[in-house]
Amino acid sequence: MANHRANDSLSEGLAIMLNRRLFIAGATGTALAAPAIVRAQSWFSAYPFKLGVAAGDPSSDGFVIWTKLAPEPYAPHGGMPMSLLQVKWEVASDDRFRTIVAAGEAPARPELGHSVHVEVSGLQAGTTYWYRFSIGSDRSLFGRAKTLPAAGSAANRLRFAIAGCQHYESGLYTAYRAMAGDDLDFVYHYGDFIYEYSPDYNFGAGGLPVPKIREHRLREVYSLDDYRAHYAQHLLDLDLQAARARHAFISTFDDHEIHNNWVQDISQDRDIPNQVFALRRAAAMQAWYEFMPVRAALFPDGRVINAHRRFNWGTLAAINVLDTRSWRSDQPCDDGFKPICAGVNDPEATVLGQAQEQWLDTSFARRDATWTCVAQQIMMMPLDRRDGGRTQGPEKIINIDSWAGYDAARRRMMRRFSRLDNVVVLTGDEHQNFAGQLFDGDRPVAMENVITSISSGGDGRDLRNGADVLMAANPQVKFMNDQRGYGVCEVTPDAWQTHYMVLDRVSSPGGTISRRATATMARGSTNVTIS
Repeated sequence: MANHRANDSLSEGLAIMLNRRLFIAGATGTALAAPAIVRAQSWFSAYPFKLGVAAGDPSSDGFVIWTKLAPEPYAPHGGMPMSLLQVKWEVASDDRFRTIVAAGEAPARPELGHSVHVEVSGLQAGTTYWYRFSIGSDRSLFGRAKTLPAAGSAANRLRFAIAGCQHYESGLYTAYRAMAGDDLDFVYHYGDFIYEYSPDYNFGAGGLPVPKIREHRLREVYSLDDYRAHYAQHLLDLDLQAARARHAFISTFDDHEIHNNWVQDISQDRDIPNQVFALRRAAAMQAWYEFMPVRAALFPDGRVINAHRRFNWGTLAAINVLDTRSWRSDQPCDDGFKPICAGVNDPEATVLGQAQEQWLDTSFARRDATWTCVAQQIMMMPLDRRDGGRTQGPEKIINIDSWAGYDAARRRMMRRFSRLDNVVVLTGDEHQNFAGQLFDGDRPVAMENVITSISSGGDGRDLRNGADVLMAANPQVKFMNDQRGYGVCEVTPDAWQTHYMVLDRVSSPGGTISRRATATMARGSTNVTIS
């Protein structure tokens, strides 16, 4: 059995609760019961593991396992008493838990919404394990996670999914049910796990109002209690629970975990003072940490989470996870889709911030993997967004909230890529699928795979109106699609393939998943082919 030091050995929460019950019984003249016959299940009004289990941030000798005690997920504090409780956890080498390889207790603190994060270590590299939690007589469902290969080992295959942008009201989480049944090593979640707002109307064909697929309980979220209840509503979805229980997640955030298109302490709503928005950001970041299977290194320091980190799949792939929100300069040109303004060319503007850029340079300098992967949120291809429809005009139009709005920072990134081999960028945010090439000047230096949304945007269709115009204006784009789904990256020493998995619908149950296309880049080449 692997040794594990408990996250917090100071808690005596269970004993305190038992002593409290015995004291009340004595004070009221009731016969005192022996502690052994006080049933733990009576502490909770209902099953406490309703929000499921998850694993994340895998390493070669372990991973994080997560759960949250919430017998009444929408009630204040999830229906939990304001006491610190100890939750038992087990990791096994089989799904029947015949062979326990690690076990212990971890604190569920009221200050953190009774969430539990256990950093399990001492496990075997490149191995699948099962885990579960219990408190008293209540036991969680079991989850499954895989450790990374040993550092420096010659791994020959990696297969992982990419997902994000899952507006609860826009569609069902059918993609997650399909993902749960897929053969994956882990899932990279690029962000927008929640959306902070509920639109007043959903629009269908011709701009006419159509019913929402399902309803948020809250119109918009601001406080920590709001965010906690909002995450709970999402995690009561069993398709999402299934994917989180089946595969370890590498999680990060984009904008909607707080507020649309935020950067630093700057809200999209310009009338909100920065110091006021900082309070909302702090509440949102605490809630994100509470609900994600991430390590203590990502514990929020006030409103800031240092989410950038690196994962190595042996010598096959180095995956660099970036944060494109927390240290980014304010969007120039007052944001939006519009022609280039002077601010786009500001040499001092940044997407990552100086410290994160330096960290990335250090990571790139290691050159210890065949493939260099940059896993981030916003599109790097500086597309001309004119499509002959609403987005048109005599001048090139760009998405200011993408890397195209920060030309100096984007060019710095392209120069970095030009010094490397076999670079693949993974992106979200667009609610569409794209595959294309990135250029340093006229030289192609990387493949970019933009992965569509889980549900945001509704059913969609194969191509949006004007897609042919946009592709003709942007020859670097090799593939476009406007359906919902997720991506699957299949990596070998010889090639990186990204499969675009799409659903025929998310507006009703029973959607069918299929492979729409595959983008391939061979080792030693920057040519992107579509099949």
